[in-house]
Amino acid sequence: MPTPILVLNCGSSSVKYQMIDVDTEEVLASGLVEKIGLEDGNLTHKTGGQAYRIEETIPDHTAALSLVVRSFEEHGPSLKDAVAVGHRAVHGGDLFREPVLIDQSVMDGMMSLAGLAPLHNPPGVLGMKAALAVLPDIPHVAIFDTAFFSTLPAEAYTYAIHAPTAKQYKIRKYGFHGTSHSFVSKEVAEFLGRDVTSFNQIVCHLGNGASISAVAGGVAVDTSMGLTPLAGLVMGTRSGDVDPGVFAYLQREAGMDSQAVDTLLNKKSGMAGLADGSSDFRDIWAKVVAGDENAQLAYDVYIHRLISYIGSYIAILGHVEAITFTAGVGENDQHVRASVIERLSAFGIHLDPELNAVRSPDPRAISTPDSSTVILVVPTNEELAMARETYQLISK
Repeated sequence: MPTPILVLNCGSSSVKYQMIDVDTEEVLASGLVEKIGLEDGNLTHKTGGQAYRIEETIPDHTAALSLVVRSFEEHGPSLKDAVAVGHRAVHGGDLFREPVLIDQSVMDGMMSLAGLAPLHNPPGVLGMKAALAVLPDIPHVAIFDTAFFSTLPAEAYTYAIHAPTAKQYKIRKYGFHGTSHSFVSKEVAEFLGRDVTSFNQIVCHLGNGASISAVAGGVAVDTSMGLTPLAGLVMGTRSGDVDPGVFAYLQREAGMDSQAVDTLLNKKSGMAGLADGSSDFRDIWAKVVAGDENAQLAYDVYIHRLISYIGSYIAILGHVEAITFTAGVGENDQHVRASVIERLSAFGIHLDPELNAVRSPDPRAISTPDSSTVILVVPTNEELAMARETYQLISK
């Protein structure tokens, strides 16, 4: 008998979902609800190689989840076979360090952290309430993006700011993309035939949002994102690390309020801000080849920041057996991987150009046999990771 888990990712105006059989790890169905709260709402449901679409007004998350249930009823597979629902929860703060069964106290706890993730936690809770209403007879589990990084040592998560203020307002490094980093670090161990607790590795999650982690013996010891997902690497539209004094400077010199500065750094910066609106690396590379100076600078800044983090994590870990690239850019852009590894040659780390040029959905090594550190490309699968963690919790 299959063991289906329904995985939900609820945003402010969307719901992504997959039903995954955790025994075979087959995706039985997937879908996306868009434009919740707007007149032109729609749902696309995919199963058995077919896609089915519904277009109608979707006033709220309860209506969205009701449409999801309807799609399963009309096109399959049967939701009655689902043994649990796994929910993506972005920010667990210092309250949630592992997956938990969802009840009112969990949702209250997430709302108490809403100030840390105002665009994610409230819609996440709305989605949980809606899913509990339409699927009340099976367990619901919250999987937190921040949980994998709850192991960070104090020296890594503490900011050097006024300690009483930091404590009162819960200001510290939390980290994000934890589900992906956890999944990929375990996949690396399986690929190498190693126990994940027996070696150190660096995971580079490079997508429109980007983060990097240092993992010692399967435990995260540092990561680039911080109090919010804005910190760290250069991203599609996010600046990554900047001098925090830029906030006061722009308020004083440009007359920008805090919201305007926040919007600038989150939505108008990063690769798009440097490369004339381009954040897709295929477009950026085409501009680089064509001699576009802004695109070249954006690319150089991106690589410089990434190299800076890798170098610091090599120093923190002491020795690194594997460096892995994952997510959209990490998995698909051979130029980024080559530019990074070329800069690491002083560490005895070397790339095989032919292996790097291979496009494949499978985990693979792309380093030379004599490389001091194995370089890998490992596709991430956050939905599968969530399904596994959900099943693990309900099976206890």
